[in-house]
This record gives sequence, structure tokens and C-alpha cells, in this order.
Amino acid sequence: MDWYKKLHWQIIIGLVLGLLYGIYAASAGLGQFTTDWIAPFGTIFLNLLKFIAVPLILASLVMGVTSLSDTSKLSRIGGKTIAFYIGTTIIALVVGLFLVNTIEPGTYVPTEVQEALTQTYGGDAEQRQQFAQQARDRGPLQPIVDMVPTNFFAAASDNGSMLQIVFVAILLGLALLQIPKDKAQPLIDFFDGLNSVVIRVVEITMLMAPIGVFGLMADAITSIAGENPDQVIDVVEALGVYCLTVVAGLAVMVFIVYPTLLRLFTRKSVIDFFRGIAPAQLVAFSTSSSGATLPVTMEVAEKNLGVSEEVSSFVLPLGATINMDGTALYQAVAAVFIAQVLGFDLTIMQQANIVFIAVLASIGTAAVPSAGIVMLVVILESVGVPSAGIALILGVDRPLDMLRTTNNITGDTMVASVIAASEGELGVGDGDGIAVGDSSVVVEESAL
Repeated sequence: MDWYKKLHWQIIIGLVLGLLYGIYAASAGLGQFTTDWIAPFGTIFLNLLKFIAVPLILASLVMGVTSLSDTSKLSRIGGKTIAFYIGTTIIALVVGLFLVNTIEPGTYVPTEVQEALTQTYGGDAEQRQQFAQQARDRGPLQPIVDMVPTNFFAAASDNGSMLQIVFVAILLGLALLQIPKDKAQPLIDFFDGLNSVVIRVVEITMLMAPIGVFGLMADAITSIAGENPDQVIDVVEALGVYCLTVVAGLAVMVFIVYPTLLRLFTRKSVIDFFRGIAPAQLVAFSTSSSGATLPVTMEVAEKNLGVSEEVSSFVLPLGATINMDGTALYQAVAAVFIAQVLGFDLTIMQQANIVFIAVLASIGTAAVPSAGIVMLVVILESVGVPSAGIALILGVDRPLDMLRTTNNITGDTMVASVIAASEGELGVGDGDGIAVGDSSVVVEESAL
């Protein structure tokens, strides 16, 4: 197949064209035109992915649990999955804290830039402080309480309630394992059919990915720049060292930590791994949402990496809700950076507290854009740093959000590969980097 007919290359082209158009639109004063006529295509693509997220998690997790016919296997896979997710989150936090304390990016921000950023983004910071206050007022066991929905249909109508959907799916799967086979089979067949339909919807949706990514990228650039592209340059220059610190930490996770774990626990080639997950990484980068990217993540894990459906349907939905390595690393770097800018010298114990809270926050953070910055407010307050300091970083949050989401889904697929290998359920995959099934590839070829 010609390179330009492969989906991941089409997505890359969409990203680049969206970036170039966004810069041009900002300089030509076409921000409103972009919002009205270009951004909606990205919104439609993102909405389609969000639309199938809940049925996908529900159907795939129920099938994943019921396919583990013995509950001991379920507890074994679940235990290993959670251990890996928490372990990689702690590694990410340590990497982030090491880099931010070594580089000290807060010392590079001039006073006048601090004042300008606070004035520009102060209102948004206050709004996020209100959200964080609600999170801070909750009791220590409230995250566990929040996992159990009072109304399933209400939880299913809110993409921010993914942990509740995970809970319901696992509960349904366990119940189906414990009732007579003749009574359970009709429901199992229903969820199996639903899962197949949703996967097919994913394949159809991905045909729109290049156009959707173009719209999302163009909108992101014009939103940051407003009508003045120089604003992007000014903010990036002032916060460049901070951004580079976050990017360096994410790069360590993606290109050192994950490949090392992959080589230690599987026989999967690192090159094949990255080639296989490229489409999911690109969608994650453009959507800034692990939840919205989940359908694509599952598709590439099964088709390109060879992860069994049994493992992917359990490990990946769980990862999209509780595994936020990139977000945790970003929160650690951002918290210490803000403290440095505002003149606060955080002790070792305060930074250890950041690790503890960030691990808990990563489990409860919704898999949606910018959710991590709300939890960052809680972390800042916990170490005595004024939470209004997030105004300093809001201007560059969106591009960093795109990168940390890419990190998150890379970690998810790595853990899925490791768990599959440990269960003897990791195949070779087709390795062609296509995120859709064979039938979809035929559609792509005929459409071009």
C-alpha cells in the first residue's frame, strides 16, 4: 500500500496542515472564521469518539470479565494491571520532580511576564479554583463512593463518570459468571454483538480522522493566539524552559521507561510497538482525551500489537480511567514550577506529599481535556502554594495537554502488552500501523 494511503500518515498530514493553517488564520485575523467553519469538523470527530466511549467501555469490559471464566484469572490480571499502572505513575512523578528541581524553570520567568500572565488568565484560574474547592471538600473515601453510581443511566450519559461505568461493567461481568449458563448466554451474546457494532463504528469514524484532526489543530492554534500570533510566541518564549522540562519528562517516559519495561517483560520489538500505536498517539495528541481515544487505542492494541481481545477489553478501559502518567508528571512539574515562580521553597516532605496526592488524583481524574489542571489546584493547596498561580501556565496548557495525553495512551498500550505477554496472549499483530480493520482499509483505498 502507498504510504499516503495509510491512516497514520493521513493524520500526520492533517496535523501539519492544521498547524500551518492555524498560524496563518491567526495572523490574517481569521480566528472567527476558523471557529465558525473549520473547528466544527474537529468537534464532530471528537463527539463521535466520545459518543462511542461509554458503550465501548461497557461492552468490552463485560466481555473481558465474562471471557475470564474463572474469577482467579480475573483477580490475577486485575492485580497485575493496577500494580503496573500505579508503578508507572510513581515513576513519572519521580522523573518530573527530579527534572524540575534540577532545571529550576521558575527562575527563568521575568517579573513582568508573571504579572502579564496573571492578568490575562486570572479569571480562568478563579473558575478552576472553584472546581478544585469542591474536590478538596470531599472526604478521604469519597473517590470510592463516587465509583458507585446511584443511577446507571445518569452515569452512562456523562463521559466524566467513566469510573462508574467501569464499576458497573465489572459488576455485571462478575454476576454473569455466577448465574446459570443458559440464563447468562443471551446477555453475553448481546454485549458481544454490541462490542462488534461499536468496533465497526470506530472503524467508520476513523475514516474522518484526518479532517477532524485538521479542525482540532487549527482551532487549538487560533484559540491560543486569538487575533495576535505574537501572543503565542511571547508566552512560549517566557514559559519555554517550563515547557521543555515537561516535554523532557514525557520523553523520558515514552522513549526510555516504557521501552525498557516493554523489553523486560515482553519480546515485542520497540520499533514495532511504536509503529503499531502511532495512529492512537496521533488521535490522542489531537483530541487531548484518553477517553475519546480509547476506541482507537483498543483497535491498534488488538490489530497492530497482537494483544488479545480478552486482555485489551479489560486493561485498556481501566487504563483510560486510572492510568494518567503524563498528567501526574505534568502536575509535579507544574506545582514545583509555580512554587519557584512565586518564591516558595518546597521541602522534601511537601514534594513527597505531591507524589501521594498526584497518585490518588490520577486515579480519579476524568479522561477529558484539561481535567488535570483542576487537580493541580488541589495539589498546590495541599503544599501551601497559592492556587491562583495556575494562571501562570494556562496559556501553554493546551499543547502540553496534547502531549501528556499521548504519553497516557502510550503507557496504557505498554501495560496491555506486558499483561498480555504475562498471560501468554500477546501475538505479533499485523504491524502495518493501520488503526482500522481489513474491511476499513479497503474502504480507504477505494475512497482515495
